[in-house]
Amino acid sequence: MNIFIDNRSGSPIYDQIYKQIKSLIISGELHENDPLPSIRSLAKDLRISVVTTKRAYDELEREGFIYTLPAKGCFVAVKNTELLREENLKKIEKLIAEIQQLAASCRLTTDDLIEMLKYNTEGDL
Repeated sequence: MNIFIDNRSGSPIYDQIYKQIKSLIISGELHENDPLPSIRSLAKDLRISVVTTKRAYDELEREGFIYTLPAKGCFVAVKNTELLREENLKKIEKLIAEIQQLAASCRLTTDDLIEMLKYNTEGDL
């Protein structure tokens, strides 16, 4: 598992860790019950505070992406399909907002966008 910290990013380090691990879980790159690096190990590898890493793991656990077994470590939780669906819906909504902005700048109508969607999916939806 490769986590990259961008010190120039405006995003807090714990949030960068949280988002990257969450993305790996949602994409299926990390599987159910896969072990995560220990909090101390990840902190050492990233050269950051243990507190920062713990905060990212706590957030992931709070949202149901990972679980902790005392004295054993943290593991990827069984995927909650409703949770994953909700995450994907958020992504779709964000992309639609971007599409609306681009469409407006090109003076495209809703009908134009629907036609483009139909053309690009060719009945897959």
